Amino acid sequence: MWWWSSSSKGRSNLERFLLGVTPKPPSFSFPQGKEEMEYFRLGDLWDCYDELSAYGFGSQIDLNNGEIVMQYYVPYLSAIQIHTNRPASMSRSLNEVVESESSECWSDSESEKLLSRSMSNDSSKTWDAVSEDSVFDPDGTVLLREKLGYLDFKYIERDPPYKRVPLTDKINELAEKYPGLMTLRSVDMSPASWMAVAWYPIYHIPSCKNEKDLTTGFLTYHTLSSSFQDNVVEGDLSNNKAKEETECFVVNKRIPLPPFGLAAYKMQGDLWGKTEFDQDRLFYLQSSADSWLKQLNVDHHDYNFFINSNF
Repeated sequence: MWWWSSSSKGRSNLERFLLGVTPKPPSFSFPQGKEEMEYFRLGDLWDCYDELSAYGFGSQIDLNNGEIVMQYYVPYLSAIQIHTNRPASMSRSLNEVVESESSECWSDSESEKLLSRSMSNDSSKTWDAVSEDSVFDPDGTVLLREKLGYLDFKYIERDPPYKRVPLTDKINELAEKYPGLMTLRSVDMSPASWMAVAWYPIYHIPSCKNEKDLTTGFLTYHTLSSSFQDNVVEGDLSNNKAKEETECFVVNKRIPLPPFGLAAYKMQGDLWGKTEFDQDRLFYLQSSADSWLKQLNVDHHDYNFFINSNF
């Protein structure tokens, strides 16, 4: 992504945060013609959040007075949609809903209602890859089933933060009713599959007062599909002799899933947008999140709350 770079003067507060919240699950691969298809497993993705869910994620913040603090955040699952290339699991009826208090959950029939909206000039490049091959039927309705696939699972968190459990605990809870959260691979999911993680601040070390931006919360959006994986950390192939017939694990090789969208809550000062480059990053990422939700016709509770709370 164009914003994923660092100046020679060191990383900014925003960049350190974005890099820190980027999960990097282990990479696997299998042969696809003359090339290797890289993918990750959802179960391994959630493992990236185990320690963060238990102890919090610490990100260094350079204050305006020259002091440095370590701000800690707890990750919460805010939303997730999984689209696959097959109909919903035969083990569940189409009317079955995975329920959780005050939360909106899966319903396969909703995928039939997804319509494409016209893109604005500053729309997310991520969505372009999904919609570029859309086909229109005679009455103008966009048929996106080939690109979107089937909506196999959906979860939208609506509980207030103090009622939520950390991301890993929520995933384990949901996986009891939808095992695919642990078994699916990124290659099994269509480009419309995504998740949003809410990062709420819990404390900072050393403690300091009157820093309003230390109360800032973030919402990060990540793809779950192999279609948008641009870069993979280098590594060595394991079980190389068998790779022509079966999948193989790539030793020390991981697939980074940087945020393609972002929203902020209580961003009142300038700690996160000190430079014009960071301001552009914030605008681009929020615009991308907004475009993504509109294109998928998703009413994301946390996003609406974050955005409306800044006015």
